[in-house]
Amino acid sequence: MKQLILMRHGKSSWEYEVSDKDRPLQERGIKDAHLVAKAFKQDAPNMDFACSSPANRALHTSQIFLRDIDFDLQNFKVDKRLYDFSGDSVEAFVKRLDNQWQTVAIFGHNYAFTSLANTWGDEYIENLPTAGLVQITFNVDDWSNISKGTTEKTIFPKDLKQ
Repeated sequence: MKQLILMRHGKSSWEYEVSDKDRPLQERGIKDAHLVAKAFKQDAPNMDFACSSPANRALHTSQIFLRDIDFDLQNFKVDKRLYDFSGDSVEAFVKRLDNQWQTVAIFGHNYAFTSLANTWGDEYIENLPTAGLVQITFNVDDWSNISKGTTEKTIFPKDLKQ
């Protein structure tokens, strides 16, 4: 059985004249990443590996989230294939994951993550919001064979706010 955790980067700022890759998180994006991590940690699966897009907003989100859940950052890397908006590169990346890993978290971008959550999960998500998380389980032993899985969990910041 394989489990994939997709987390979209937190709300980013358009306030600065920087490249798309360099856009930072807004304060709300930082708070939402902490909020989602806290909710996820309550019954989180043991994660074997995590990877982020190199974009500042995704990388910052991943570091907040992974530190909050006490993930060993030695099992983390950055991969440019996750800086993808269509989903094609992300899908290829996931299907080439090392089969020694059962549960993997990836941090990246829309439209790719909404599309893949709907392609692989069994619960329709109109739009994966910023700092939104989707956990999908696949009844396979090889990442290259994943297709339709079960959406085990969705955590969206707006659902956690009172």
